[in-house]
Formats: sequence, structure tokens, C-alpha cells
Amino acid sequence: MKGSKKAKSISYAKWGYIFLIPFFLIYIIFFMIPVFSTFYNSFFENYMSGLTQIGPNFVGLENYKTILFDSDLPKYAYNTLLIWIVGFIPQIVVSMVLALWFTNARLKLRFTGFFKTVIYMPNLIMAAAFSMLFWALFSDIGPINNFLVAMGHEPISFFQNINATRGLIALMNFLMWFGNTTILLMAGVMGIDESVLEAAQIDGASSWKTFWHVTLPSIKPIIVYVFLTSLIGGIQMFDVPQILTNGSGGPDRTSMTMIMYLNKHLFSKNYGLAGALSVILFIVTAILSFIIYRNLMERDSSWETRRSKQAIKGGGK
Repeated sequence: MKGSKKAKSISYAKWGYIFLIPFFLIYIIFFMIPVFSTFYNSFFENYMSGLTQIGPNFVGLENYKTILFDSDLPKYAYNTLLIWIVGFIPQIVVSMVLALWFTNARLKLRFTGFFKTVIYMPNLIMAAAFSMLFWALFSDIGPINNFLVAMGHEPISFFQNINATRGLIALMNFLMWFGNTTILLMAGVMGIDESVLEAAQIDGASSWKTFWHVTLPSIKPIIVYVFLTSLIGGIQMFDVPQILTNGSGGPDRTSMTMIMYLNKHLFSKNYGLAGALSVILFIVTAILSFIIYRNLMERDSSWETRRSKQAIKGGGK
């Protein structure tokens, strides 16, 4: 009809972009700008010498050369990776076992909700409080040494022993994060199609073969995610060893991590070296994450391709 008004179409797409504006503003202000500022300052000499401010003076790659060749960064990198590995291996093993137990309908476990809450509780405790608790328990006059003396043993100076200090840090990381890893793995196992597991059982596969050839490949993306996030968290390890060793990384700096070393430069206001170290840690984290993700996922894709080709050949006979 003439004179009828055309109905105006409402475009909802613009509202999606409008709702995204606060996220991008916060991301740019609190992430992108500090990242570029850190990268920029890493090329300058900028520190305090007593009450005198030195710089900022452009020095090019001198800060990077100092960090890589004239510092103990390799030692701190070794400390960091060693402590992370010692804590991550039992974490992934225990979490996998618990995830399989809690998701196995045949076991008919009771009070699973209670146990899930209990194992996740350490993840809710602040790392600072956790470290202070362990420091009080394992100090020279703490309950653990008092118990050893009561049992007729000599007291142990845990924080003067290299392996004991590293082991305590790894133990705390394990206790704080195995609950979170268990929940993630449980989500992956519960997402597996039951018909696939039933088909494996009908074919006569044992529990181990079912786990190795069905469950593990099915939750591989979750495992890769857990591995990468744990690796990034391990490289950024700071609060637990910082508080447990009172910032010294003792004994003899054998438990000092790379972020603790970075904090030393920030505390001394040597911003140029701190910026260079931050950039190096960022690049190392990105490279390791890329290598691990690409190798694991490409291996999974090649395995799927071979299996598809075998299925096609089998169907053509």
C-alpha cells in the first residue's frame, strides 16, 4: 500500500561491537601499552645509583647482552624448569587417576561431590598464606622438626638443604594445582561419547588399552591445554619461592626463579635490564608454547590421518 511506512530493520551487530569496546579499552590500556612500554625501555639504560638517576640513555642491545651473557640467568632458568617438572609430573598423574575414578560409573563412588570440593580447596588458598604455612611447619623450630626430635631423630634444616627447599616448592605447587587439573581432566573424560567406550569394551579391549587408545586421544586437547598453562605458570613462578626463602632463593640461589631475578631488577629500579629480561621471558614462553602445541597437535592430526586412510583401505577390500 502506498503511504505505508517501511519497517525499520534493527541491526544487532553494532551492539555486539559496542559491548566489546570496554574489553578492548581495558586490554589496550592495561596490557598492550605496558608491553610496548617494556619493549621500548629495554633498549635504554635507566637506573638509580645511590640518589643519582642514570639515564634514560639509549644503549641498543647492551641490556640483552648483559642478561644473556653476563648474568646467572641460565642457572635461574634451570631452577625454574626443574622445580616445575618435579611438581608437574605427580600433578598430571594424580589428577588423571582421580579424574578416571570420579567419572567411572562402574565404581559407584559415594560422596564424590565432597571429595571434589576437598581436592579443589587448596587452589582457593592464597599462595602467600600457603607459603607461610609451609615455612612455619618446616622451620628449624617448627612442628615437623619437633616431631622428629620427639621420635629420636636429629632435626633437619630444610631451608639449608637444596633438594629439600626445591622439593617443598614443588610440593606446594602440586597441592595448589592438582585439584584444578583434576576438574579439567574430568570435564574432558565426561565429554567422551559413551558409545565409543562401549565399542572398545565389546571388542575385548582391556581397561588399559581403552584408556591408552580411546580415552587419552579423546582428551588430548585438554591435556595440551593443561600442559601449556602449567608451563606458563611454571615459568612465571614467583610468590611461593619468594616467600618461602624470604626473597633470597636460598640456599645459594638454587631455588631462585627467573621472575624472582626479574623482581631483583625492579626492586633496584634497574628498569632497562628488567625490561630486557621481561622481553626474553616473553619470547621464550611463546617459543616453548608454540613448539609444544604444534608437535602435540600435529602428531595427533597425523595419527588421525593414518587411521582414516586405514579405514578407507579396509572399506575398499
